[in-house]
Amino acid sequence: MSEHTGMHEGHNPHDATGKKVGALAALLAIGLTLVTIQSHRMHTHGIVARSEANDQWAFYQSKRIKYHTVELGLDLIHAQGLKGDPAEKTIEKLSAEKERQSKESKEIKEKAEEKEKESHHAEERALRFDFAEGLFEIALVMSSLYFLSHKKLFPAVGLLAGTAGLVVGILGFLK
Repeated sequence: MSEHTGMHEGHNPHDATGKKVGALAALLAIGLTLVTIQSHRMHTHGIVARSEANDQWAFYQSKRIKYHTVELGLDLIHAQGLKGDPAEKTIEKLSAEKERQSKESKEIKEKAEEKEKESHHAEERALRFDFAEGLFEIALVMSSLYFLSHKKLFPAVGLLAGTAGLVVGILGFLK
């Protein structure tokens, strides 16, 4: 039986550029992994914040319905011209309730608006991570083309795309 110890086609153990491109590809893959994870996390955060905002808006709507119901009760008492101690006590009670509903609805509205802002901010960050992800993918593919063509242009373009992906990814973390 003969042993096959020959080199595989295109394999050169002394290809220093190939080793550098391999290391570059590994670094690009790490960068791709990091921005992909952050992209997914930011999209999830944006969805959760949007859901919380929707919940707050529903709660706000409920409070406003209660506010208008109390307001209607006060209007009915005034329209009927009711007088006396029972009417005054009811007006006092409804007025206090109207004030409470108004205050609570304003607080809930502020929370809903804050959650909307949080959702928009998370989606803006996610978009940056998405762009960084695309740039890292392009960088990885371009760098890998070196192994098919042995042309240094491909890893050079890959390095540029990877650098752009790194910058956009860092902007996603900073925003």
